[in-house]
Amino acid sequence: MHVFLAGATGVLGCHIVPRLLAAGHRVTALTRGRRPVPDGATAVRGDVRDARGLALAVREAAPDVVMHQLTDLSGGDPAANADLRKLGTRNMVDAALAAGVRRIVAQSIAWMYEPGDAPAAEQTPLDVNAEGLRRVSVDGVVALEDTVRELPEWVVLRYGLLYGPGTFYEPGGSMAGQARQGALVAGRDVSSFVETGDAATAAVQALDWPTGAVNVCDDQPAPAADWLPAFCQAVGAPPPPRSDAPRNPAARGADNHYARKHLGWAPAYPSWRDGFAQVISRTH
Repeated sequence: MHVFLAGATGVLGCHIVPRLLAAGHRVTALTRGRRPVPDGATAVRGDVRDARGLALAVREAAPDVVMHQLTDLSGGDPAANADLRKLGTRNMVDAALAAGVRRIVAQSIAWMYEPGDAPAAEQTPLDVNAEGLRRVSVDGVVALEDTVRELPEWVVLRYGLLYGPGTFYEPGGSMAGQARQGALVAGRDVSSFVETGDAATAAVQALDWPTGAVNVCDDQPAPAADWLPAFCQAVGAPPPPRSDAPRNPAARGADNHYARKHLGWAPAYPSWRDGFAQVISRTH
């Protein structure tokens, strides 16, 4: 296939492009020119916020699929990231529809589900009644997912927390900094993780997946009381403070059964335990 990829120079894009090429696909990579696109991809200059320019770029590329792997996390502003999800996705979908592209693969996240007792499956509603900063993020995710549904074929990849080089969860990342300061608490809130290479593999496989949302996370949702000490050890931080406070019902993790059992996605790191030790520790 010919894939038009927005986000090719990002944390996931640099893993996705080589995998796409190795699978025999052709890649046109949208870039604002700040960083070179990975080798083998054809660069096209543009910005997803520029609707007219993006429409022209997609029309001229004439891809089979558009892939949206964009985030705006560098400033740590949830509102900026939500705005990119809203406006960028709107422009991507409009450009795809105008160019006759039928299929989109888009990045979402797996921790915006409504509160509950168990890890959330894809059928679980999103947390549309959230408040505060969480509501800002939920609204961005809802807008993204609703918009991609306008194409005849779509796959939404609801990633767990990414770890590995270039993420918040690496020795030089913001979470490691907080861990060294003792600002992260090992409590009962549950998270689901996914290693960046495993996430990229899912994005490539999603070119052939049926329409729908897919949780892309490892096999072991875990409370911070379990995963945070292992993360601290991996990044050279002291053991974290602990808390017995009740779990936030929205911090429930996600269930990857559909991806593993029905779509054939097999993560190289099925547990954050091995991933933290092998991926994060070796970069420390």
